Amino acid sequence: MTEHNNEMIAGKNPVLEALRSGREINKLWIAEGVKKTGVNELLDLARERGILVQFVPKKKVDQLSSENHQGIVASVAAYKYAELADLFEAAKAKNEDPFFLILDELEDPHNLGSIMRTADAIGVHGIIIPKRRAVGLTAVVAKASTGAIEHVPVVRVTNLAQTVDELKDNGVWIAGTDAKGSADYRKMDATLPLAVIIGSEGRGMSRLLKDKCDFLYHLPMIGHVNSLNASVAAALLMYEVYRKRQEKNG
Repeated sequence: MTEHNNEMIAGKNPVLEALRSGREINKLWIAEGVKKTGVNELLDLARERGILVQFVPKKKVDQLSSENHQGIVASVAAYKYAELADLFEAAKAKNEDPFFLILDELEDPHNLGSIMRTADAIGVHGIIIPKRRAVGLTAVVAKASTGAIEHVPVVRVTNLAQTVDELKDNGVWIAGTDAKGSADYRKMDATLPLAVIIGSEGRGMSRLLKDKCDFLYHLPMIGHVNSLNASVAAALLMYEVYRKRQEKNG
């Protein structure tokens, strides 16, 4: 595992999920006037783990975070990135065929947070992102994920194309999206060990990665726009994999 500098996370749910997951937390600030009945579990968990809790004026919390903090901010150890082997271990622990997401230079932290939220909901074993020209694990991503960032392993790699080759060498099939000359996504064989590539906002999937795909699918559209938001497209593809795997397992 690798990690980065300490940072702040804000909001009741992100902080609560960080506490539940055992994340290293240095200190917790709660604005005076926040109803204690709404944060009892949070306070109990902090007390159990010996985390310093300080009640301060709301102005102080505003200074600590510009996010919609709901009067709650925590100083946390940096988000840890997983290794590729961790993703295979996560699938093995559940006795499931691997299902990974590869995000090709996604830049919007809200999209990444939303994708992580869906990935956690349907049991994706991990997400792979590039180190360059892409959003990483930040406080904004944590907020958008509503705590899912604590449960979905993320691997950050130097070269996505090489990582795709490594996945193939380990028996994982690669699927991507392409509007032209590809199959309807509902025809996807989702029961295979699978990694699905989601293209970046605007540019879509790179030609190099597209050429490495074993399967290409499109999302049928009959309206006036010709593409979907990256997190929406990802959610549709993830739930199609989930649906078909559930059908296979009865």
